[in-house]
Amino acid sequence: MATSKKAATSTKAKKPVGPKPGEYPGKIVDIDVSSEMSESFLEYAYSVIYSRALPDARDGLKPVHRRILHQMADMGLRPERGHVKSARVVGEVMGKLHPHGDSAIYDALVRMAQSFSMQVPLIDGHGNFGSLDSGPAAMRYTEARLAQAAMAMVAEADEDTVDFGPNYDGQLLEPLVLPAAYPNLLVNGGSGIAVGMATNMAPHNLGEVIAATKFLIDNPKATLNQLMKHIPGPDFPTGGELVGAEGVRDAYATGKGSFKVRASVEINKVTSRKMGITIKELPFNIGPEKVVERIADLAKAKKIQGISDIIDLTDGQTGTNVVIELKNGFEPEDVLEKLFKLTPMEDAFAINAVALVKGKPQTLGLKELLQVFIDHRIEVVRRRSEFRKAKAEDRLSLVDGLLKAIIDIDKVIKIIRGSDDAAAAKDKLIKDFKLNDEQATYILDMPLRRLTKMSKLELETESKELKAIIAALTKLLKDESAIRVQVSDELTAAAKSFSVPRRTRIGAE
Repeated sequence: MATSKKAATSTKAKKPVGPKPGEYPGKIVDIDVSSEMSESFLEYAYSVIYSRALPDARDGLKPVHRRILHQMADMGLRPERGHVKSARVVGEVMGKLHPHGDSAIYDALVRMAQSFSMQVPLIDGHGNFGSLDSGPAAMRYTEARLAQAAMAMVAEADEDTVDFGPNYDGQLLEPLVLPAAYPNLLVNGGSGIAVGMATNMAPHNLGEVIAATKFLIDNPKATLNQLMKHIPGPDFPTGGELVGAEGVRDAYATGKGSFKVRASVEINKVTSRKMGITIKELPFNIGPEKVVERIADLAKAKKIQGISDIIDLTDGQTGTNVVIELKNGFEPEDVLEKLFKLTPMEDAFAINAVALVKGKPQTLGLKELLQVFIDHRIEVVRRRSEFRKAKAEDRLSLVDGLLKAIIDIDKVIKIIRGSDDAAAAKDKLIKDFKLNDEQATYILDMPLRRLTKMSKLELETESKELKAIIAALTKLLKDESAIRVQVSDELTAAAKSFSVPRRTRIGAE
């Protein structure tokens, strides 16, 4: 009875007591609002800088572009394969690597497919991927696969050439950088707005960039003037004429500089009695509709006189073709001067070369950009060579074990048949033939049909080839200059595959 009363008392004591009316059921912590806002904003700024807005100086890609290329390679969307719906690619990227919304992923994919946005497009698009004046069709209507140039960006990523890190939920791994067979940041440029900083990189001619890179490999102390003999200035996919060489030089020296790009025009007769100005190329990211509209507004406001008609003949096949008919008595050169001054036919481009170097944002000049890429490729070639050497050594070990077994195949069969289990057979093989664990396991797992005289000849040939590969890779890894030569040779191969003639002419002030 006493025990029962005690238990009842204990139960009563453990009964939770709730807050009184008006009281808050919890602990109140005083937080400094300014400190909390500062810390939260700093975390957000770091996230934008490192994970969204700025490209890596090594492969020239932002995380979203890198994830798209990696995932498409993982899906097997190679140039020789058929196109797949863009929506499928976007879904795979969003679900596995980039959980930021489908529109951001599709916008990035579209840009990589646009020949007027990229000097060397990385995506081979099928369907309406937009123009300078209009956006693309919805992702359910377009199709995509990797371009050949993209394969050079992702190739050898599975040979331990680059570091991988966990994806957003830690279930998968993604590359932190791509091997990148050519300096993609300089070739294709890029732009982005982070918190407290921004980047705006101009595209360049791939052949010129590779020539400068090879020169810097051979001459580490090369000057800016020497490099600019190979890269005289940016090369925009839309062509045009670059004016302001000093601005270009400033950008290459300090990472910041501005210049102007003019439209390419022809002055000719449009009729037997009338002269006209034909616009054949426009500045980067300027569409013909925008120019036509601006000229029409100026002519209507009488700020530009002498224009009788504007005809836009631009199409996807022939490119930009805008004909401006002039009234009789007006000099085409005078009208053209006003057009350059008052319309987007002359547009300014400001370079702000900010990129991530070893995880930190830096403003880089031309030589620094090239050097970061060279260091990256040297590391890629070294890691690839070490991987291939280790793989060849592992295979050679198995081949040597098979050759030992083939010498006395009858004894091998006798050992296997006379053993109680696989473990006992393996131990006996290791002891009698002086094999290691991997060799013995490989022999036990191999079908008997492989252990023939013909197989012996094949194995001996393979052994010689593997030894030659290992010797060559060992020699390469011991010689830093040989690695640099290898990098240079691979750049030459990339130039042969992807270089195109310069589109933007270098003019005077």
